[in-house]
Amino acid sequence: MTRIWESLFSKNGLAAKEIAYQMLYIEEGERVPKVSDLAAELDIGNGTVQGALKVLENLHAIRLEPRGHLGTFLRKKDIILLREIAGVGSLIGAMPLPYSSMYEGLATGLIEASESMLTNIDLAYMRGSKQRLESLKSRRSDFAIMSELAAEQEIVNDENLEIALNFGPQTYVSTHQIFFTGNLNNQISDGMKVGIDYTSVDQSQITLLECENLQVEFVPVNYMQLFDMLLNGDIDAAVWNADENRSKRRFQIGDFKSEKAKKVSVKASTSVILIEKDRHEVKDYISGLDKDVILDIQQKVVKKEKLPHY
Repeated sequence: MTRIWESLFSKNGLAAKEIAYQMLYIEEGERVPKVSDLAAELDIGNGTVQGALKVLENLHAIRLEPRGHLGTFLRKKDIILLREIAGVGSLIGAMPLPYSSMYEGLATGLIEASESMLTNIDLAYMRGSKQRLESLKSRRSDFAIMSELAAEQEIVNDENLEIALNFGPQTYVSTHQIFFTGNLNNQISDGMKVGIDYTSVDQSQITLLECENLQVEFVPVNYMQLFDMLLNGDIDAAVWNADENRSKRRFQIGDFKSEKAKKVSVKASTSVILIEKDRHEVKDYISGLDKDVILDIQQKVVKKEKLPHY
């Protein structure tokens, strides 16, 4: 270990870290870029590139084979060593708390899909899209999972954000519905106390649209407390994730009456991966994920055909 890092403290060593990253994506037997091309791309001299390649060879991270006018080919590489030299660790994704089978399935799909790639995914779980966004922007996470609705709102506020992958409707939640304390209610009406979680873009926006032009009292609430507040009669109604199984057995459920709320709820059901635009390596990685494999695993977990692990 010491031998590796001592070799990388030099000017050639710093260039070796950059070139080691590129070598990860070159298959054994393939031709490596010309020295002049690497020098131009990395904005360094030809001599520095040659020295960096020598460092990698001396560390036994790669073995090169010159073939005259055909160029130089990568004869052998040590992926683990190249990853260490390049400083490539796991990508960290900020994920919602896995309290539903939908979230468990998505997490399982992401973890398993990454196992066939050079870099694996680790997931950190946190409630609320705002917390996941803060984790992303502070670089504690490399990407964030949230609804398309929440992601689009954040992109409006920050032009350096973009959606790297859209999983499609009913991949974040199956749908949102309205849950009522009383058995006789099936829609929100004047005079009701309606729970609203302003830290949740999805829940708050759908709630505000459904209650548009109604005389209701909004009761600020933590999303995870909605069940108890409905159960205790502290609120009369609340928009809630329909995947929350315990709620279906205890409360009257109604569908949205507002066309605006119905339209927005589709985006709220859609999972996306949000990244920063200037993180090109993260974008390249996400584009390499097999979305179909991830969604297939998610459905198997939801249908209990596969045990979740994350």
